[in-house]
Amino acid sequence: SEKNNFYTKKPLFSKLSISKNLCNAAFVVMSPLFYFLSHAYIKICHKLLSTKTFLITYLIIYAMPHAISKLIIPPIYRLWIRKIEGIENIPKDRAFILAGNHSSYFDVLLLPSIITPKIKMKMHALTNSYYWNNSITGFFLKKWKCIPVYVDNEKGAKKKNKKSMQKAIGYLKNNEVMMIFPEGRRSKDGKLQKAYNGIAKLALKAKVPVLPCGIIGSNKVMPKGAAFPRFVRCEVNIGNPMHFEKYYNKKPPKKILDNVTRSIMKEIARLSKQEYNY
Repeated sequence: SEKNNFYTKKPLFSKLSISKNLCNAAFVVMSPLFYFLSHAYIKICHKLLSTKTFLITYLIIYAMPHAISKLIIPPIYRLWIRKIEGIENIPKDRAFILAGNHSSYFDVLLLPSIITPKIKMKMHALTNSYYWNNSITGFFLKKWKCIPVYVDNEKGAKKKNKKSMQKAIGYLKNNEVMMIFPEGRRSKDGKLQKAYNGIAKLALKAKVPVLPCGIIGSNKVMPKGAAFPRFVRCEVNIGNPMHFEKYYNKKPPKKILDNVTRSIMKEIARLSKQEYNY
């Protein structure tokens, strides 16, 4: 029944005896603790890299991040998810591009927390090069083999992005998964922004389907400027894989790239219960 459903619309922790103030205090305590542990982990990794303990080095540096993404992050994130629909649409054994709307930092691990437990392949992401400048986020992005995307005003951005595109295509051709937010940045008001056609280029060059996802309410879980998630839940709707075979094996003009991008965003809009008017 609705009353016993874990994904009810009632606020998070409403059925638990722990008060909101106590939960807030826990977040305040855990955040610096996580920061400290992350720094400690990085120092250990750097030290191990200078030793010959290959097996231990491999397990800690490379296996641990993937274990975290599959075993630790998903159950934590589930606390902030009211409902997930379309799990059955996730391809289990073939490469695809995961595409969703983006209105909160919460989105970054939200989609992987849902997708990675359901697939056997590794998942990577195209991320803003800005986050590679931080020692902690940069370290984990490298270990998860994410790919930086450079904004237009950065020196050599066009050449660097071309290299990033080739790397992403390589992962997909190796039967792995790429995550991308086609809008390229967070929406300030939660509404869909005009998307870049990089997702169309990637899908057509790699010859893989796009799995559209609509996220509803993540900007309320963690609004812009918030340091910690709030006590509300979001929803995720996963659509059917979108195929564009008719454009394979040819160099599509900008008009086709724009049309493919628009069709992907229209589906994301439907899944997130919005409109896309670009």
